[in-house]
Amino acid sequence: MGAAVEGNVSRFRSDASASRLLLGCGLVAGPLYLAVGLAQAFLRDGFDLSRHPLSVLANGPGGWVQTTNFLVTGLLVLAAADGFRRALAPKARALSVFLGAFGAGMLAAAVFRADPMDGFPVGTPLGPPTSISTFGLIHFAVGGLGFICLAVSCFLAARALSHSNGRSLARLSVLCGVIVLLGFFGTVAIPNASPVLGIWIAVVVGWAWLSALSRHLSRGLR
Repeated sequence: MGAAVEGNVSRFRSDASASRLLLGCGLVAGPLYLAVGLAQAFLRDGFDLSRHPLSVLANGPGGWVQTTNFLVTGLLVLAAADGFRRALAPKARALSVFLGAFGAGMLAAAVFRADPMDGFPVGTPLGPPTSISTFGLIHFAVGGLGFICLAVSCFLAARALSHSNGRSLARLSVLCGVIVLLGFFGTVAIPNASPVLGIWIAVVVGWAWLSALSRHLSRGLR
């Protein structure tokens, strides 16, 4: 009897450690993506934070850095999605699927890179592109679907947390989901609004939400 209990405790500790490791991936994914992206933004000639999204950094000499950034971050998000499933089981199956879809979108964005635009890389004509390549179109579509999946993940997390002791974080998750959607898609409806600014807001808020929730769930496992 004692051996069985001890075995169950040991197995629980092992599962909790694995879950914390996976949630740790969610904690660092956003800061890593932004740190690598911003470092390139300040180091690469022609890039302007007010005019260019980070995805265009995949073009030109050194573009492999941003491609790798997409790949590594996407894998970290996939790991975090499994951590969410473990930490919130059985209430987080759909959440894990949508968050995993966001991570898969990051991997697809690495394969189908955005087109050069508005002076970046150096030598690209200024202004919006006059045409879009097949890869660029796929990248844009994947990005839109990815942000939708991220916003849905926020809403599903809110539903799961509302039945536990995380109601304040549930309300924050709803707010973050709305901001992500409005940031990525809302600027289209605002005359003279910069779409890049909206994308920046969606990216920063989305990553901040993922880090905050990963930290909350990891602490709960302790």
